[in-house]
Amino acid sequence: MKTSLVTLVLILGLVTSDAGQSSKRTVISLNGVWQIEEGRKDKIPPRFEHSVRVPGLVSLATPSFKDAGPRVKDRHDLVQRDTLRDAFWYRRRFTIDHPIPSVATLKIAKAMFGTEVFLNGRYLGEHIPCFTPGYFNAAGALQSGENELVVRVGSCRSSLPLSIPTGFDFEKERYIPGIYDDIDLILSGSPRVVRAQTAPDVAHGRLRVQVTLGSFGVLKRSEVSFIVREARSAFVVAETSKAVVRAVRDSEALCDIDIPVRNPHLWSPEDPFLYDVTVSTEGDEYHSKFGMRDFRFDRMTKRGVLNGEPYFMRGSNVTLYRFFEDEACGDLPWREEWVRALHRSFKQFHWNCLRYCIGFPPEEWYRIADEEGFLIQDEFPVWYGAPGWYAWPEELRSDELAREYREWMQERWNHPSVVIWDASNETVSNNWKTDETWDAVCRVRPLDLSNRPWDNSYTSHRAPGDVFESHPYHFFDSNFKLRDIAASDSVPGGNEQKNDGQYPVIVNEYGWLWLNRDGSPTTLTEKLYNNLLGEHSTVAQRRHLYATYLAAETEFWRCHRQCAAVMHFTALGYSRADGQTSDHFINVAALEYESEFLKYIPDAFSPVGLMLDEWGSDIAAGKLNNFRIVAINDLKTLWRGNVRLQIAGDDGVVSDASIGVTLPPYGRSAVIIPCMAPATPGTYTVSALLEKEGEKPVRSVREIPVR
Repeated sequence: MKTSLVTLVLILGLVTSDAGQSSKRTVISLNGVWQIEEGRKDKIPPRFEHSVRVPGLVSLATPSFKDAGPRVKDRHDLVQRDTLRDAFWYRRRFTIDHPIPSVATLKIAKAMFGTEVFLNGRYLGEHIPCFTPGYFNAAGALQSGENELVVRVGSCRSSLPLSIPTGFDFEKERYIPGIYDDIDLILSGSPRVVRAQTAPDVAHGRLRVQVTLGSFGVLKRSEVSFIVREARSAFVVAETSKAVVRAVRDSEALCDIDIPVRNPHLWSPEDPFLYDVTVSTEGDEYHSKFGMRDFRFDRMTKRGVLNGEPYFMRGSNVTLYRFFEDEACGDLPWREEWVRALHRSFKQFHWNCLRYCIGFPPEEWYRIADEEGFLIQDEFPVWYGAPGWYAWPEELRSDELAREYREWMQERWNHPSVVIWDASNETVSNNWKTDETWDAVCRVRPLDLSNRPWDNSYTSHRAPGDVFESHPYHFFDSNFKLRDIAASDSVPGGNEQKNDGQYPVIVNEYGWLWLNRDGSPTTLTEKLYNNLLGEHSTVAQRRHLYATYLAAETEFWRCHRQCAAVMHFTALGYSRADGQTSDHFINVAALEYESEFLKYIPDAFSPVGLMLDEWGSDIAAGKLNNFRIVAINDLKTLWRGNVRLQIAGDDGVVSDASIGVTLPPYGRSAVIIPCMAPATPGTYTVSALLEKEGEKPVRSVREIPVR
């Protein structure tokens, strides 16, 4: 039901529209097929003989370019040179069939490596950062009728100085340039809505909207109104309050609006309900989707809290920039149907969160995460390591990081899916001398009205409510055995910085059991599999071990309840013969997973789950053994059922016992089930099962020697 409309009155610069010119916003997508050519950085090529789709990478050009994004000679070298060309030039012609309005802005959402823009022969400027949007004032160069847009990007990482983050990654071999996100031409009158930040107040059923407006031309009064609608139904749930601001012409002004939202429908991964806010001036109209969602980490319990309720994060990682160099990549990251199907495929593993790791995907991915329901840890692509494997460029300072962090946040802060800002991955900035990432975080974090928590990887500085990141790779030691987990610390420790227990812990990497998609070990796991299975193991043996061990580790971290988030590494990456990590696909285009992964991993991440607290130590044949089982409930509803213990050999189940169990909301329970071990020595499969009528059983499986 509508509330009464109250307008927001502002005194801002406004230029009178020409006759017949639209006074509202028009967004013209310039995505599609562009011409492209290689060449020098200081000269537009005379001919364009290749074509490529935008968004995408230059590796998709037709006909293809020789060695676009050349392989690096040394993956630890910060320098990557392209000896064949300086730059790639994009060209597209388009037509404007109406008078040009007073405000025309070209937005290039993301491009590598450095962007320069020319419109109808006029230079519009440059945007050097690779992972944030560039905005270019096109009003003076845009014309009615045909227009020619030319965009230049650098050919390699060395096109930019070391003071600019370019996505350095110890595992990547190719850094492929290109315009890899949307290009839009935004036309409007004035005052223009430059940006609007939505900050839901779930506890009080209100929405704060902070708007930046730009004035152009002479001063004039203008009404500004705000309407909130349900995104799917377009049902109006709120219309705005009022304020008065003043701004001189050709400047920007901030205004804050606090809007009551009647009976708000909250957003969560289980119910990703979206709203749309419309901000209208006399000359512009801006839309943004958002969710009524509040997320934080509780300082006492050190758990996530979503919309006032405890929330256990279960998930994985997406390393899209590594996938860019995968032979199977093609144009998949820019196919909306594939990206949506990828996220939906994650749901079968009971994942409710993802880390977009060491690089931002195209903006469409965030819209899909909003709609499909995922909590996103959004990681800025800075990974320079720590002492002993260190590559931080001394030229990279907090001034540049703060500038790019600001652009990143402004682009992303209305997405309900984005709940953690992540300043870097596995990095001690500037070799312990100063903390460049922390200095940059301190400068920008007040900009976020939702006060999202930050992750600062391996550095020591954090604020209350921030998180402690841990990467507890048990199998980093190639001599580690599954039975050794029994003696491991259930509270994940630090890596370069030790865990002092003050902050919630997120385990967003663990495993170190990677196999390539063909089932062969990676360069990091070859010795490990030789130690675990011998030098002549089969693909089937390795895949079975990987899935069962990863499931067991997942159970370990989840059931000890010491982690706010458990996120395996990795759901999407590359697969190559000389690679270090990989994902679990057999056919990534078809989203076909390896069958052992499908068999064991969904149970390990089940919201109501369990852990068989047996890790492979010998059991005495023919003796009674007390099996300890830990069960957990991530849900806010009580769960009541049975825990069953089975021992099976080649001929089937040889021992079977069960006990009733009640799991309170968000609770944990440990039970002991005595069960007779088989009289015949051998290796047996011991399974613990959670059973409830009408539900699929959840299993925890170990292969245990009976002696």
